[in-house]
Amino acid sequence: MIKILTTKTYEKQLQKFKKQHPDLKNQYAKTIELLEQNPYHPSLRLHKLQGNLQEYYSVRLNMKYRILLDFIIQDDQIILLNIGSYDNLYR
Repeated sequence: MIKILTTKTYEKQLQKFKKQHPDLKNQYAKTIELLEQNPYHPSLRLHKLQGNLQEYYSVRLNMKYRILLDFIIQDDQIILLNIGSYDNLYR
């Protein structure tokens, strides 16, 4: 199983995100569970980013929101870096 790690910044952003979007609590839990079990699951839509964020990856929480992550598969780790809307994460 993959180990999910977070940063302090991510934890702060997650708390804010949860307060603003309580309706996404179950979807968030499902996304994290899928990441742990199989980060390549098609519904996550894991993909490498381009441009200034080219060293990172992203997965979908839903059609509007994403989780930015550092995907280190050789160490069986995923480091969650940011959570938010597509527009806020990629500008």
